[in-house]
Amino acid sequence: MTFTTADLFDEHGAAMASVSLQFRNFGTRTEFSGPARTVRCFQDNALVKSLLATPGSGAVLVVDGGGSLETALMGDMIAQSAMDNGWSGVIINGAIRDSVAVNTLPLGVKALGTNPAKSAKEGTGGVDVPVQLGSTTIWPGAMVYADADGILVERRNPAGGSQATTDRATTG
Repeated sequence: MTFTTADLFDEHGAAMASVSLQFRNFGTRTEFSGPARTVRCFQDNALVKSLLATPGSGAVLVVDGGGSLETALMGDMIAQSAMDNGWSGVIINGAIRDSVAVNTLPLGVKALGTNPAKSAKEGTGGVDVPVQLGSTTIWPGAMVYADADGILVERRNPAGGSQATTDRATTG
């Protein structure tokens, strides 16, 4: 499937939320999409590693790392695992490491930056919970579209009910 986020937004407008955080692109796939799987963690990548070691079936892992650039939440070995297990891409509100090696993999990766420091491995956080990227809420199962211009997320809550995905949407 070939798309651009600009064309998707023009076509679907209010059905899409645009993530305003500015991410860097890593990996050789700048365009990727799929249903969201989510992880909320802070300077601890155990949940990221364990989830990316399972079949991804074309999903996009969205990680809310609290925007921390103090430690990396993914490196080349975890990225390789994601690729080997059929994940479409990974979006990290935080840092990665081993960026030179990650940039050789046919995987879509967006992160705020890089840091060579390892994270904790305690497994704290949550899996398949709503996560925030800036003012946008991403629900597990929501379709995510990413390219060089940014990230779009469908506004609806796939589990049912309405979803407030941006401050503008919640304030009317």
